[in-house]
Amino acid sequence: MSKHVPNKKNQNKKSAPKEITFKPGLTVADFAEQAKKPVGDVIKKLMFLKVMANKNQVLDRDNAELLAMEYNMELKDEVVTDVTRFDEMDEEDKPEDLVSRPPVVTIMGHVDHGKTTLLDTIRHSRVVSTEAGGITQHIGAYQVEKNDKKITFIDTPGHAAFTEMRARGARITDIVILVVAADDGVMPQTREAVDHAKASKCDIIVAVNKMDVPGANPDRVKQQLADLGLLSEEWGGDIPFVHILALKNEGIDELLETIQVVAELQELKANPKRLASGSVIEARLDKGRGPVATILVDNGTLRVQDFFAVGSTYGKVRAMNNDLGKQIKEAYPGQAVEIIGLDDVPQAGDPFKVFEDEKVVKDIASERQDRAFNKEHSQKETMSLEDFFNQATGDTKKMNLIIKADVQGSIEAFRGSIGKIDVEGAEIEIVGSGVGAVTDGDILLAEASNAIIIGFGVGVPGSVRALGKEKGVEIRTYRVIYEALDDIEAAMKGMLDPVFEEQVIGEAQVRETYSVSKVGTIAGCMVTNGIVKRNAIAKIVRNGKIIFEGKIGSLKRFKDDVKEVRQGFECGITIENYNDIKEGDIIEVSTMKEV
Repeated sequence: MSKHVPNKKNQNKKSAPKEITFKPGLTVADFAEQAKKPVGDVIKKLMFLKVMANKNQVLDRDNAELLAMEYNMELKDEVVTDVTRFDEMDEEDKPEDLVSRPPVVTIMGHVDHGKTTLLDTIRHSRVVSTEAGGITQHIGAYQVEKNDKKITFIDTPGHAAFTEMRARGARITDIVILVVAADDGVMPQTREAVDHAKASKCDIIVAVNKMDVPGANPDRVKQQLADLGLLSEEWGGDIPFVHILALKNEGIDELLETIQVVAELQELKANPKRLASGSVIEARLDKGRGPVATILVDNGTLRVQDFFAVGSTYGKVRAMNNDLGKQIKEAYPGQAVEIIGLDDVPQAGDPFKVFEDEKVVKDIASERQDRAFNKEHSQKETMSLEDFFNQATGDTKKMNLIIKADVQGSIEAFRGSIGKIDVEGAEIEIVGSGVGAVTDGDILLAEASNAIIIGFGVGVPGSVRALGKEKGVEIRTYRVIYEALDDIEAAMKGMLDPVFEEQVIGEAQVRETYSVSKVGTIAGCMVTNGIVKRNAIAKIVRNGKIIFEGKIGSLKRFKDDVKEVRQGFECGITIENYNDIKEGDIIEVSTMKEV
């Protein structure tokens, strides 16, 4: 009998092989510790697999799986628990615990249309004379009271910041107030605000300001916004329009009442009895107090001494101030407060959650730091035309586009042509458009909307292109519309097979120009980004628009012909068949790369 016992044990061992848990950031030392093997032995196995590594080397999944097989072990991916993904926790609230919470409102619009004046008017209207000094301690958010009900206003620094917060998963705002001047009508930043507001899926209220100035034409504003997809209630749509005079405090009461009506339809509820959760509105490092963050409480009640995790850091609420600078002990749903007690400075839009155990919040912060590192070094999650082409068939594919052009007519022509493309199982949505060069704001909107940027006759500054590369946003530029339509239709039909792709390699700024007989115009340039190569493609960009595209004819350093000139050096450039180069022009240099 005894002879069979060891065999039985061996059989049990065979049927239950050891497991190695793989998670992003797994090092050789971590693997050795899990496998209970000497680190040197694991390094030798890797060398046998033709992988040179030290104990701190991070293993990719393929190499980890090969190692596991070498040790007759099974590799399993880490199971993501609630602790490692606290932002996805969703506690069930009892219906009897839910109460109405204040709506959270963001004001957006074109510069000089009265956005700041409206914010100041609303802010001052809720401060009694004895609290006038409290205004100076504004923390990026404040509350007003109308008909015994509160409204929370968020003072965001701009449209780009609004979208960047949303890109990190924060849906802070319930309602967007779009401020439009009655005399100016829709302007470029107005269109930008509409794009960002629509992308956020928030309810929109239009505040038509400056109704008393000469040339005020609210009907023209309604028509222009209707063209952008915002149809007023008076014209049969669902967008409330309110006429105001922000400077004279007229129409503000009606605006606040409209906000409350829209909020009632949303039925905003929260449970003040649970542990608090919310998002960061803004954060900074204060010399005297250390890391300071403004937190918008979305659910639950935040209390002094609470342990919390926020983004990739954590802390304990040591002190809490409201928007008047007064110290408070508790903050309720829909309220914004400034807190101190953080271990590090979080980012705007980071999720915030309170836990009962300090050890839990430290573990969460550590896990999220690992995940943030892995995400930063992993493949991009945004969409490209090739990604769209490679999507699995079956479900409807959706391609989001942002259109930038040198003139508005090109945008309208493209919109009209896009509507004629009919491919079963695929659809296109234009989430943003505008006249002028591609900007940082376009990149952030594309990242948040998982969109591709299409440009017609416009330049892409080097800094913007670098940001696009960092964010994983694809930017495609064209000289004529039909080329873009062909690419998009081919991608929709699953036939995209480009042979060559244009790759921007450098940028030079024209500092001086020289006219030489028999040669033409020589542009004295400083290479501001990348590298300039002889015979490369050159695009002349003036005031954000591409005015000529050709080839570099000659490239010189002093009097010598050279093949290339790198960033930080001066050079002389001539463009084949083009002499109308002017000081201040940007020469964007690219080559055709085989793909």
